[in-house]
Amino acid sequence: MATSTSGTSKRTLYRLTGVAPTVDAMFGVLDPTRLDAVGAELDFPGEWLGVPALLVTGSFAQPVASWCGEINRTTGCEVSRPVNRSAGLLMLAVDGEVYAIGYDQGFRLVPDRVKDRRFGLGFVIRRVDPAQIRDLVSHTPGGGRTDITLVPGGAPVWSLGVQEHAQIVRRLGGRLDGIELTIAQDDRTKISSVEGGTGLRMRLGIDAVDLVADIRAIARVLRDQAPAPELEFVEHIVPVKGADLVTRLEERLDDMLGEVPDGRIAVAVPSDHWDDYGAAQAFATKVHSPEARLTDDFSLEYVLNRARVQRAGTRFTALRDGTVTLYAHTRAEKGDVIWASSVLRWIEAQVTLGARRFFLLDGQWHEIGEAYLEAIRSQVERLITDTPSVDLPAWVLGDKERDYNESVPDLRPGYVCFDRDNVRTALHRGNGVEICDLLSPDDVLVMVKRAKGSDALSHLFGQAVVAVQTLLHSPEAGDGFARKVAAARPGRPLPEGFRPSRVVFAILLKDGAALTADTLFPFSQVTLVQTAKILEAWRVEVEVIGIQATAAPPSRAGIRHLAA
Repeated sequence: MATSTSGTSKRTLYRLTGVAPTVDAMFGVLDPTRLDAVGAELDFPGEWLGVPALLVTGSFAQPVASWCGEINRTTGCEVSRPVNRSAGLLMLAVDGEVYAIGYDQGFRLVPDRVKDRRFGLGFVIRRVDPAQIRDLVSHTPGGGRTDITLVPGGAPVWSLGVQEHAQIVRRLGGRLDGIELTIAQDDRTKISSVEGGTGLRMRLGIDAVDLVADIRAIARVLRDQAPAPELEFVEHIVPVKGADLVTRLEERLDDMLGEVPDGRIAVAVPSDHWDDYGAAQAFATKVHSPEARLTDDFSLEYVLNRARVQRAGTRFTALRDGTVTLYAHTRAEKGDVIWASSVLRWIEAQVTLGARRFFLLDGQWHEIGEAYLEAIRSQVERLITDTPSVDLPAWVLGDKERDYNESVPDLRPGYVCFDRDNVRTALHRGNGVEICDLLSPDDVLVMVKRAKGSDALSHLFGQAVVAVQTLLHSPEAGDGFARKVAAARPGRPLPEGFRPSRVVFAILLKDGAALTADTLFPFSQVTLVQTAKILEAWRVEVEVIGIQATAAPPSRAGIRHLAA
């Protein structure tokens, strides 16, 4: 028997919910029918592992492969080949939590109802490098659309086009960002990729002590660490928890199921069974009927028709208790079963309660509005910094914006003022383009604004987008700006081929109020986030700072003397 010489092996780890950390409880959640199907044998390796554990082994066997009869009809050749797929499932309790690892087909023995759907994703957004995302699966509520992005070489998350407030990330993969796991000590294998959705797929320790240590390290990450700022939006859309609210949503959906379809209910393939969906050649769907409807794809029309003829108050239950069974062959025989689940996992539904919007996905309810607000606020908090990369003086409240900008080079040597000193090009022949209000000593574009309302900030954010876009795509503008800098800052020209790497929005809010996510105008928050996404997609960092205010001093000369 061949054995692995590596200390790790790539496996998918699940965390189970509602399962007590005992061997009896682990066995109790397994489906007896599935155990019979694999001819299950049980072992209890708890003493070896040092934690309560249950091992199930067996195989999904067919005496004749499903394709044999088909190939006989096509070729006239008599072919008889068996199929025997092994199945191993290790369940173990570590520090009060129950985990499961499938070997070959063993993952099919883990019931979906006990899987923690956010486990793998929760770990990945805390430990993956946001600049090295390799695959992303996101779902857009309101149309059943799922987007799958694969970037084998890795790419920054901001470049993948995910709409943080409008999409649900269902799976994420990338490069592991430094954690003490067995993989870190494995000299034979330098692969450090990880994928997370419902399960967590990565290289885990093979030896008992290493596997348990890895699980504990993963649990510590989920318990003690916050998501990476660039990925925290993934957790903003979370399932609805309140039982009363869930009941109201189910009642509303029950009413909708009795109405003529209007697009609010769509198909959504279960996120953790995309491979099964792609492999299936037949779908058997049963909704409150002794006979299943056999189709070559999931039939939403059949499901809605069956639901509509049920009594009011029973339609939602009919879908919850209904089943969808996937088969590997069109003949749909018992030995061809790939996977079976509730019908609810195959639909997406939008429901409104007053002004609030909710959607059902993967059998769980989510709220859209709150997620949007949280996503916007989170991004604003990320962009506003209290440790600015630029050093700007306080704003004398009696000064106008132009007065302030012109005073900065006197108070902060190395800064150059370009307020209203525009760059003209063939495209911008009129007033030209204002590239920035101030250029910092390290060539950061600083946009300055005193804002009493959101309209002033909208103009500021728009100015930044136009300025950066012009510099990136107009050599004429780049040359013109470089000449202005060389004239204003002799001996310190811009680097050849200069492209901006950072934009700072420096804002005096109202009459000197501290700039925070609470004080920034709501509409400006939305505009700021949209602007940041555009600039970051062009590889330009965005920073927002508040300018301190001060009362007018006796004279400008006095301020300059003090600054000196």
